[in-house]
Amino acid sequence: MGYVATGPNGYSGQGFSPKGEKNRLALPAAFRKAVIDSSGGERVLCLAKHDRWKCLTGFGLSRTAGFDAYLDREEDRATRLGKDFDRDLRSMQLWGFEQVPFDASGRFILPDHLAELGNLRDEVFFHGAGEFFTMWSPDQLYAMGEGWEGPQAACRNLAGDAGKGRRR
Repeated sequence: MGYVATGPNGYSGQGFSPKGEKNRLALPAAFRKAVIDSSGGERVLCLAKHDRWKCLTGFGLSRTAGFDAYLDREEDRATRLGKDFDRDLRSMQLWGFEQVPFDASGRFILPDHLAELGNLRDEVFFHGAGEFFTMWSPDQLYAMGEGWEGPQAACRNLAGDAGKGRRR
C-alpha cells in the first residue's frame, strides 16, 4: 500500500506534544513534510482510531488509494486462515478518518471524539509506523506488553525533555 505522492513517503521517528488550549497539538516536524507530500501539497492530516490498539493513527490523503487493495489482502488472509472477515466493518474503520487541517508550525486541533477514542489527555506521543504514525497517551503505551520497549523508552525520554522545557 504505497503512497502515490511525488515520492515515497514514510513516517519514521518520534515526537511528543503536550495538549494546549482547545485540544491543540503540534504535529512533529519529522512527520509534517510526509503528510503534506502525501496530501497533494495541502496541510491536511487524516486521523482515525487504530483498529486494535488504544491509540490513533495519522496519515496523508494518498494512503486512501491503497485501501481497496488492503481490504482485498485482509479478506484473502482471513479466508486462507478460515476466519470471519467483515469487509463492511473494516471498510468503515479505514474510511472513517477525520481530515484535520494544520498550520505551518504543525499545530492542529484534535477533535474531542478522537481524543476520547484514543484516550489522549494532557500529553501525546507520536510514533512512526511506515505507512502511518500512531498517537499515544503515554499511559496507554506504557501498558503495552513485550515488544514495545523501544517506543516506551522513546516516549519516556521525550516526556522528560518536554517536562524540562516547561519548568524553565
